Amino acid sequence: MPVEVVTFGCRLNITESETIRRHAEAARLTNTIIVNSCAVTAEAVRQARQQIRRMKRERPEAKIVVTGCAAQTESETFASMPEVAAVVGNARKLDAATWTVPFGSLEKVQIDDLDSIRETALHLVDGFEGHTRAFVQIQNGCDHSCTFCIIPFGRGPSRSVGAGEVISQIRALTERGYREVVLTGVDLTSWGGDLPGTPKLGSLVRQILKHVPELPRLRISSIDSIEVDDDFMRALAEEERLMPHLHLSLQAGDDLILKRMKRRHMTRDAIRFTEEARRLRPDIVFGADFIAGFPTETETHFANTMQHAEDCGLTFLHVFPFSPRNGTPAARMPQVSRAIAKERAGRLRAKGDELLHRHFQSEIGKSRRVLVEQSGVEGRSEHFMPVKLAKTFARGAIAEVRIASHDERGLLAA
Repeated sequence: MPVEVVTFGCRLNITESETIRRHAEAARLTNTIIVNSCAVTAEAVRQARQQIRRMKRERPEAKIVVTGCAAQTESETFASMPEVAAVVGNARKLDAATWTVPFGSLEKVQIDDLDSIRETALHLVDGFEGHTRAFVQIQNGCDHSCTFCIIPFGRGPSRSVGAGEVISQIRALTERGYREVVLTGVDLTSWGGDLPGTPKLGSLVRQILKHVPELPRLRISSIDSIEVDDDFMRALAEEERLMPHLHLSLQAGDDLILKRMKRRHMTRDAIRFTEEARRLRPDIVFGADFIAGFPTETETHFANTMQHAEDCGLTFLHVFPFSPRNGTPAARMPQVSRAIAKERAGRLRAKGDELLHRHFQSEIGKSRRVLVEQSGVEGRSEHFMPVKLAKTFARGAIAEVRIASHDERGLLAA
């Protein structure tokens, strides 16, 4: 049987999984399942282990190789599983040579120290199986030290891909028919800090749109709003092809909790950013990540976060109950009970549903351009809203439609 790649976690993992799959296929790897894992929460690790056990029961003859952030940070957890043939760290997973050596002929755990890695190579991918939008990795790693986050241990220091390489890959993807490209990374707004002249993300966005004029849509994945530069804001105001949807790494809406998280912004900074972005691009919508039940969080702190979602005018909420990660400062802080964290996460998700449905209602009667996905009868608008289409379009087309109504899951076109 051919190689199978199972992906957990972020859009960056989707991009990297495609590179892994291409390398594995080029190496003629067969009867192998590669699990590209996520370490952001203990639940993500638990789900990966559960999936590994299930896949081994279904395909007992297959070799299972685990890679990704959880493999990097919890290598022994996976190495101890009898179902796992090998554990490959993040430094090796995108190296073509990794997938040419038969698993079982080398040590089971293949993990390297990431602190010495100072470059990120762009791994050219000419298409994304099953996707109508393409993802381009422009950055990897993180130099910050948020007290809850294990990802710097899994990804290493921040390093950027040069603008010329990024533009070349986007041009190649556009020539293959992709109508939308999503820039991905661990800490996107740190892009350029390690490159000559320390360029900013805004300059990269400007260059992409200038040098790839045939690209209809450029989208940005999650950003840290406190680091957004002036050139990016000008691009947001002036470049119609830069999609009016930003996902913000906010994490909390109470200043004391933000300080204990060691975030670099306060609530007033987030509100100021969303107000300024909305002034420059009135139709912009925002999503945000939040953690509920962070250590020492009281009901008052949590109420401030609930209100913050309203104050920032958010539309999408991506909510996690706090999950202590071994090795992080937050794991040593006084903990909120798991039951309370889950209950608060439930309330915050309900607030997110309310905000999303409020936005759905505001979209009725408006004209939207929808990137048609694989089925031909659904897609995403400029604002990343799910839209069901009234008729079938070609996969990858951009259909201009009028929004007639909505259901619980998304917008319905006339």
